[in-house]
Amino acid sequence: MVAIKRALISVSNKDGLESLAKVLISIGVEIISTGGTARFISSLGIKVRPIGEVTGFPEMLDGRVKTLHPKIHGGLLYLRSKPEHIEQARQHGIAPIDMVVVNLYPFQKTVSREGVKLEEAVENIDIGGPSIVRSAAKNYASVAVLTNPSQYAEVMKELQASSASLSIETLKRLAVEAFKLTSEYDSSIYGYLKNTLSPQQEQRAESSFAPEIALAFEKAQDLRYGENPHQRAAFYRSANRRESSVASAKQLHGKEFSYNNIMDMDAALEAVKEFSTPAACIIKHSTPCGVATADTLARAYADALECDKLSAFGGIIGFNMKVDINTAEAILSSGFIECIIAAGYEQNALQRLMTRENLRLVSIEPFKPFKDKDELHIRKVAGGALVQERDLQDLDRSQLKIVTQQKPTAEEVDALLFAWKVVKHVKSNAIVLTQGTKTVGIGAGQMSRVDSVYMALHKAGDRSKGAVLASDAFFPKEDAVELAVKAGVTSIIQPGGSKADEKIVALANHKNISMVFTGIRHFRH
Repeated sequence: MVAIKRALISVSNKDGLESLAKVLISIGVEIISTGGTARFISSLGIKVRPIGEVTGFPEMLDGRVKTLHPKIHGGLLYLRSKPEHIEQARQHGIAPIDMVVVNLYPFQKTVSREGVKLEEAVENIDIGGPSIVRSAAKNYASVAVLTNPSQYAEVMKELQASSASLSIETLKRLAVEAFKLTSEYDSSIYGYLKNTLSPQQEQRAESSFAPEIALAFEKAQDLRYGENPHQRAAFYRSANRRESSVASAKQLHGKEFSYNNIMDMDAALEAVKEFSTPAACIIKHSTPCGVATADTLARAYADALECDKLSAFGGIIGFNMKVDINTAEAILSSGFIECIIAAGYEQNALQRLMTRENLRLVSIEPFKPFKDKDELHIRKVAGGALVQERDLQDLDRSQLKIVTQQKPTAEEVDALLFAWKVVKHVKSNAIVLTQGTKTVGIGAGQMSRVDSVYMALHKAGDRSKGAVLASDAFFPKEDAVELAVKAGVTSIIQPGGSKADEKIVALANHKNISMVFTGIRHFRH
């Protein structure tokens, strides 16, 4: 057991501090403190010694220098069992510090705010705090280091039960958590400054990926299970998130989430963020089975559902607008749904949806369709990770290259552009059939493109007549186009770039359909 006789407290988050300070004083621990923390403790009627009395120096440079002094770090770092250290500490008037209670400046919270300026972000880079934490954690055999108010209750209980002492097991655990904090903190600073200070052209160059990457995530919650019930799982949030996402969502109702729920909510949300008009997307197994936009959210949902009612059973719905009562009633009358993630809910709609006990209701307010171009897409593989930019490539009418004699009508162009936005969110090989701004058939994840076309046409049935088709990649053979034309497809949008392009275009001309090339591929593995 290690006796705690002297504690240094310097916190930005005052939660739980009053209780901790009162317990420390009651068991005879001397408290040293800095700036606002010292004033807070003193206002409680608790005796506190200002840091300047220990160091012999005032706090200076707008508080940038407070604890960076040998009498602080010496008191933390000297080895209590080493005679040479004990003698040097005595010679220089360095007294031991047995406990450190430190919160770091809220850098992650600061830079996550929209419109934060670089100067403000830099001022929230803590220097003294991490230094104290690291010094204390390095000498964990003699020093306790508390970095989160959630640790206070357990430590207070042990101190009161053990005559102001803590076990080595407790000190070890606190040290590990301390180094975890400083690691994540430095990673978030690195990520922000790299994106902010590096020239834009350098970021976009082929060599823009750093030799090493450090990721900072905070645990949001444990999940019911992973992809399968025998797999444990948890959800972590990025420290520097800036856009509306599953990580910024709030659950309002229903059962706790599983791993698959999070994956599907993310897929639904990212799809509807493509659109500025009321949009609905129904997801099954991380792929859309219906997407639509319309004048009203209820109409968009009805159109999305009509695409594939069978697959929609047990799905997850994403909305880019606030759910109203008409949409809520349409959902409740359409069968079993696992979850809804939306840009908020009108109160009467929320109350109505909550009558379904296990329906998970998730809200994102305020909802921002902005997509962070600086955020990387990272996928873990055994022994490593794949890192790429997100697929945020946009397309407008001016970029379409009409390659056939038949020109698409204005209505067909609208439908083609809608289909192109949707196909980006479908597992490759991806085929999307649309009528106007609603999908009527989706083929996903097949090993051959012609099979995906067959699947989409099968889902569409008679609705394929007069539909347009989007393909996420080029057609390597004529068979898929033959199949689509036979079913009544009138126009096709695809990247182009195949060795078979000349034959494909010739076939389209022979069949008197229009075809446009985008020059952009949208594989989604």
